[in-house]
Amino acid sequence: MALHTFSYYSQLPLIIIFFLFFHGKGGFSPSPEEVGICEAVVRPYGYKCQEFEVTTEDGYILGMQRIPVGRNGVIGGARQPVLLQHGVLMDGMTWLLNSPEQSLAFMLADNGFDVWIGNIRGTRSSNRHVSLTPSDRAYWAWSWDELVENDFPAMVDLVAKQTKQKLHYVGHSLGTLIALASFSEGRLVDKLRSAALLCPIAYLDHMKTKLGILAARLSVGEILSTLLGLAEFNPKGLEASKWLKILCSYPDVNCYDLLTAFTGNNCCLNGSTVQLFLEYEPQPTSTKNMVHLAQTFRDGVLTKYNYGVNNIQKYGQSTPPVYNLSNIPNSLPLYLSYGGRDSLSDIEDVEHLLQDLKLHETDQLVLHYVQNYAHADFIMGVSAKQVVYDSMMAFFRQL
Repeated sequence: MALHTFSYYSQLPLIIIFFLFFHGKGGFSPSPEEVGICEAVVRPYGYKCQEFEVTTEDGYILGMQRIPVGRNGVIGGARQPVLLQHGVLMDGMTWLLNSPEQSLAFMLADNGFDVWIGNIRGTRSSNRHVSLTPSDRAYWAWSWDELVENDFPAMVDLVAKQTKQKLHYVGHSLGTLIALASFSEGRLVDKLRSAALLCPIAYLDHMKTKLGILAARLSVGEILSTLLGLAEFNPKGLEASKWLKILCSYPDVNCYDLLTAFTGNNCCLNGSTVQLFLEYEPQPTSTKNMVHLAQTFRDGVLTKYNYGVNNIQKYGQSTPPVYNLSNIPNSLPLYLSYGGRDSLSDIEDVEHLLQDLKLHETDQLVLHYVQNYAHADFIMGVSAKQVVYDSMMAFFRQL
């Protein structure tokens, strides 16, 4: 099936079609909502899998999955833990969308690592709170600042306590942003062996996706939040679908091929992922989180959430504090992999990030550029094992 056959899905809300093409394959029976990701996705392939929960400082109950050994079940010696963190509007299924031979979580387990899968607040495994429910507006009163301050440390701490080891971290897209912001404030560095950042997001002012640019410039997130009162951004919801249709009506926006329109010209996706993805993805996030990402694009600076006239009350200053990425410890082993066709993690923005890291110890910074890869290829590409994952695992093993 050709990935550009937009008309085939003409009866589906456009926002669902976008995320179908953006993130690719899901689809397992029974559903993860019914039995959890372990039972629905991992165990059917013959892997051991454990479900964990951890509560953040601000009361969100996060679900995590652990694949402690490979499919052969042989434990062997000490297995280094690896925490995988997904991007925006996705969950831990990101790492399990293809076959065991092509999905990073399975491959790491089969190559001797103790694999942990994180799920940020609001997603299917992490949609509970000690006192709130997702139907409460207050439940969605957060942006990626709160992921930096609460979700990320809660997940890292759980893995460190359970394994009694320092861990490797792998983030994709938003998963890289929360890590970089955290490291810039000196958080969690002492608990990590290394960090591998796929499609690193720190700056967004050169992103090429026309739909994303238009949505940010038109302040769609602010409209949904302020005028329509939508605290939850649900890609499957009616309002989000309506807004995508409006954006697609603009003359210079081509929604025929939504994959290319949002992420760049991905080279290596498997078309058979489309049907199964529709059944289980995407996942909701907060509208405030989407607004914060739009602010990052519009302002060209990586800062905490901009509350406008309320910045004084929130931060004690008129502008939001900056995440100074040059403060990232120079000795932290980093592996950065990015693509020449990525419309979200654009080369110019990655180069801006690298300027912040220019004093990083040269033997602790590995750059891996893939000319023909776009945003989704790094998590779903059928060639990702050979092109990205093998070198990343070699990087882990040398530490």
